[in-house]
Amino acid sequence: MDNAFNTPAQVLDANMRAGEGKAKLPLLKCILLGIMAGAFIAFGGASSNAAVHNIANQGLSKTLAGCIFPVGLMMIVFVGGELFTGDCLMIAGVADRKFSVLAMIKTLLIVFFSNMAGAVIIAALVYCSGLLDYTNGALGAFTIKVAFGKTTITPFKAVCSGILCNILVCMAVLMATAAKDIAGKVWAIFFPICAFVIGGWEHCVANMFYIPAGIFASMNGNYVARAEELYGITADQIAVNLNIGGFVSNLIPVTVGNMLGGMVFIALPLYAIHRSKIVNKTK
Repeated sequence: MDNAFNTPAQVLDANMRAGEGKAKLPLLKCILLGIMAGAFIAFGGASSNAAVHNIANQGLSKTLAGCIFPVGLMMIVFVGGELFTGDCLMIAGVADRKFSVLAMIKTLLIVFFSNMAGAVIIAALVYCSGLLDYTNGALGAFTIKVAFGKTTITPFKAVCSGILCNILVCMAVLMATAAKDIAGKVWAIFFPICAFVIGGWEHCVANMFYIPAGIFASMNGNYVARAEELYGITADQIAVNLNIGGFVSNLIPVTVGNMLGGMVFIALPLYAIHRSKIVNKTK
């Protein structure tokens, strides 16, 4: 009788085989899958912001956001997409010599910038759609607040937060592989992603939506005025931090943290634990 779910060794083996496929993807297909993934994550961010923007209780706000945001990864897993943070697991395939480190780096770079393109497109569409007018511009102000908080985090905290985030994101990816039916995959994705959102940890692809969305929102005088009224963030502070420099200053340490979380804290330890089972199976 088959197991109700795949074993940890089977999960790692399947992930490495998937990584081998990622390393061989044609350029256009890789770009399109990356754009889709960035857009899907952005939808999770936009929807969760809309749901929680007027909730004062932080615990309740984060819990509700955590219940909505996982839809992004669900769409990627069920429909298709290449997500940079999940693709950090490719390091296990490199360790197993299924593909080269250069092939992994090439894939990660293409996916990273494709994710950015997808996320920024959705951020622009959200701004142009008028969604940020919710509650007399309070959603626009909240969007500015979220982006401002991310651009003012210190690099060390950003790295540590990025590590914590991608431990959970990669676990969600692997747990979804463990499940054999769609309901199991939904719950396998839901709980780790919900935990990462409640923890408030930093995800580079999510930030590719949140910070550009805040930059777009800062172009609206009503949103800026509401941000000062509701959160005490002045127009000068917004101008100094919500720009390309602020975006990059967040993205670099968060991306480093995400890579460490996925590669060093998850993929390589799991490979070291289960390698012998995978080798014996293939003999």
